[in-house]
Amino acid sequence: MNNKDLEKRDWGTVWHPCTQMKDHEQLPIIPIQSGRGVWLEDFDGNRYIDAISSWWVNIFGHANPRIGDAISRQANQLEHVLLAGFTHEPVVKLSERLAALTPDGLQHCFYAECGSAAVEIALKMSFHYWRNTGKPEKTRFINLSNSYHGETIGALSVGDVPLYKETYQPLLWQVHTVPSPDCYEKDADEDCEQHARRMFAHMEVALEQFADETCAVIVEPLVQCAGNMRMYHPVYLTLLREACDKYGVHLIADEIAVGFGRSGTLFACEQAEITPDFLCIGKGLTGGYLPLSVCITTDDVYQAFYDDYESLRGFLHSHSYTGNPLACAAANATLDIFESDDVIHNNRALAQHMAKALDRFHLHPHVADVRQTGMIAAIEIVKDKKTREPFPWQERRGLRVYQYALDHQALLRPLGNVIYLMPPYVISEDEIDLLAEVAWEGITLATTN
Repeated sequence: MNNKDLEKRDWGTVWHPCTQMKDHEQLPIIPIQSGRGVWLEDFDGNRYIDAISSWWVNIFGHANPRIGDAISRQANQLEHVLLAGFTHEPVVKLSERLAALTPDGLQHCFYAECGSAAVEIALKMSFHYWRNTGKPEKTRFINLSNSYHGETIGALSVGDVPLYKETYQPLLWQVHTVPSPDCYEKDADEDCEQHARRMFAHMEVALEQFADETCAVIVEPLVQCAGNMRMYHPVYLTLLREACDKYGVHLIADEIAVGFGRSGTLFACEQAEITPDFLCIGKGLTGGYLPLSVCITTDDVYQAFYDDYESLRGFLHSHSYTGNPLACAAANATLDIFESDDVIHNNRALAQHMAKALDRFHLHPHVADVRQTGMIAAIEIVKDKKTREPFPWQERRGLRVYQYALDHQALLRPLGNVIYLMPPYVISEDEIDLLAEVAWEGITLATTN
């Protein structure tokens, strides 16, 4: 087997996600044979540092023996059983641990397979809660501009990235969209906290005006990941929690991408010292091994559904693989690593080294911003550094960086013209330095002609 053989077979049957398939007439698909640590290897022996954690999911490296062994042991005991009317030790153990680790007050875990599904659960639970508590007029949601919450219809409705949303607009719910506190847009005389406080005035107005018809506000805490890795100050979350309480509206925190240490704390909400009404988590939960997501909520929400069957107040939502034992075993092994390896402390040291490695990008003539939250760093490429005028999107400058990186041992898949690092936590300082060097050379090449 070699790259060309598998690529040819792939071309006839596989429709790849988030991809214009015609691109691959010129841009070869990379068949991966194996992975170990931060490295992926194709069938021709080429190696690539997985700088984006395979879409932000792999946090402890490929072929991690502790996670792999846990899945193997579980597979030889129980691979799956329905969670309706049945239970199993891995899901009970995981639920107990998540209730203990997440912000105070979150207690009840409802499982799904992907982040979009967890968001759908939160949206439906919030809507249904208000019906069960005598406020059926609450049917709408408030979101932030430039937000992303997934690709299913409800999740897409409460997102705001036009590239993903515009085509499907006739299918989507109407939401109230409030300007993001994105620090990239701050005034020259502001810092990020001042900007977040100023931008919160828009949310205050929306809540005051629409609270009676609003189920929940949904946000990605601290980093709008698919929205070009734009970042904001945690004070916005503090103010938002206070305002949601004031106006009687739920708060949904979508930590699918930023949870499990990615933001510098185990959960991003910790940095604002808040508890949302619904916390959506996934991606890194299983270390990148198996699909699993969770919507965790409060006892207040849970009790609004707890009644005799005849009341028809139950939350009759289901997925075939809800709480799959193999995925739960992977998640428990992932949490074991967090417990034993002082991951958060080690990540802070790695994040500091990443900041140091990327410091010179501030001086690059075509970089408008270098921003970082924990183990997420982003480099914004622009045509004009002074005015921040972007390159025309049709020129696909970020794609040029991606192509250069593949030829130099790195997987740097951009978000438009934003190059970002979101690597597994087992990356070394030397590997971070290599990524920084490849990114510098790739950006220079992509912006000079």
